[in-house]
Amino acid sequence: MFSGSIVALITPFNSSGEVDYVSLKKLVDFHVEAGSDGLVAVGTTGESATLTVEEHVKVVHKIVEFAAGRIPIIAGTGANATHESVTFSRLLNNSGIVGCLSVTPYYNKPTQEGLYQHYKAIAEVSDVPQILYNVPGRTAVDLLPETVARLSKIENIVALKDATGDLERVKIHRELCGEDFILLSGDDSTGLDFVQLGGHGVISVTNNIAAADMAKMFKLAADGQWDEAKIINERLMPLHKNLFIESSPIAVKWAAKKLGLIEDGTLRLPLTELSESAQPIVSQALTDSGVY
Repeated sequence: MFSGSIVALITPFNSSGEVDYVSLKKLVDFHVEAGSDGLVAVGTTGESATLTVEEHVKVVHKIVEFAAGRIPIIAGTGANATHESVTFSRLLNNSGIVGCLSVTPYYNKPTQEGLYQHYKAIAEVSDVPQILYNVPGRTAVDLLPETVARLSKIENIVALKDATGDLERVKIHRELCGEDFILLSGDDSTGLDFVQLGGHGVISVTNNIAAADMAKMFKLAADGQWDEAKIINERLMPLHKNLFIESSPIAVKWAAKKLGLIEDGTLRLPLTELSESAQPIVSQALTDSGVY
């Protein structure tokens, strides 16, 4: 259901800070043409925390409209208040999305039982498959494998995006959750290794600007052509690392503007433009990876 090279899509803004729907359509077309396997609309890389509920829902609907059935759309529905995630899930029922991606509640630092109840409440109001998202480096809470296993028993919780970078968890999750549960990497640097160990794909930041290479790499991996896939991955490693030189999506939006994929690289406060000291590093990464 969810596999291959999926994009953690940025949300373009114009210089006034409003959503740039012209650039958004351009991005969707770019990823369709590049062969990406799916788009995550308004996930955390899409600056979901700074969009209003109305903007969030509208952007998802517009991406579904722009995609026109050519590429699957997953909606970001995460929040640190369960009622807000529930609201997103309800509002996006019957919207044309194929799934929801919900990050663990940030700042609150809930217990494992709290995390279980949070995701259970979301799943109960949604009519689409649910993807758990664990990224403790950004949320200060870790969704432990045992809790993932409990959640995997809920019918429409079908997948996990794991951004811990801990490759040992692939085997643990597989043993605890069974063969049918979908495992996706959220860590670009280790994403290919994750898949080789038994994962199904990656939800990637790098994919925003190196979409064709990423799609090719994971198609090669699916065909068992690991040596060829690793050559591409090694070439893209400067991007995997340096797109996180400052808090994402700062660097990737700067890179997308430099490549002409979006009109403006504006972010919403409290995020600010890529620093002058970091710009040459990201620029060199674009060159070294063969993207620019």
